Amino acid sequence: MSDAVADVLRKLAVVFTEFEGRLEQTPLIRKLSRGRFELADYQAFLIQLRQQVKDGALWMSRAASNIDEAHLELRSALMRHAVTEHRDFRLLEADYVATGGDVAAIQGGEKNIGSEALSAWMFHEASKPNPFGLLGAMWIIEGLGSIKAQEWGRQVKQTLALPDEAVRFLLYHGENDANHIEEFKTMLAMVLPDDAVAARIVKTAQVTARLYALQIEEIGA
Repeated sequence: MSDAVADVLRKLAVVFTEFEGRLEQTPLIRKLSRGRFELADYQAFLIQLRQQVKDGALWMSRAASNIDEAHLELRSALMRHAVTEHRDFRLLEADYVATGGDVAAIQGGEKNIGSEALSAWMFHEASKPNPFGLLGAMWIIEGLGSIKAQEWGRQVKQTLALPDEAVRFLLYHGENDANHIEEFKTMLAMVLPDDAVAARIVKTAQVTARLYALQIEEIGA
């Protein structure tokens, strides 16, 4: 791993630690950590997550389409990543139904203000030429999956006495997003060293973290 990649990873680790602290202060995660989580909380969480996950493959595809010929390997990597995850929102729908919810409710669910802001930010960034900053957004989202998803899945299952079929998305991503982090390091190496790109990646991670936390903060607010 090059010094440039290592330096960006250190800065991103600081951003993620701050992000975790911000999440822990949201009403939803406080309820989960204190054992006061209710079924309605989980269903509201799944509705917002479904919209975000569905958008994820779309903004990655758009970002890939705006990467130039000098970075074809990165374009290919983003396209593969988008293909891998483009059906994951269906798993969220199945989890929702397993909680007793109606699939039409999650499919027709509206984004809260945080989800709207996060989605708009992602598509705005993905529409720029060579949107390398979005690697910072991927660090936040994939990192959340690899570090927190399984923990949250186990807590939700235990608190609400749900079957395994109702928490598959969280448990699945807890296992698979760790592999995505390794892919992320490879993608970083494709655009570094470049001081301006490095700064943009870290800044995009910071903004994504704030908007993601807002999305969680607004659930049930």
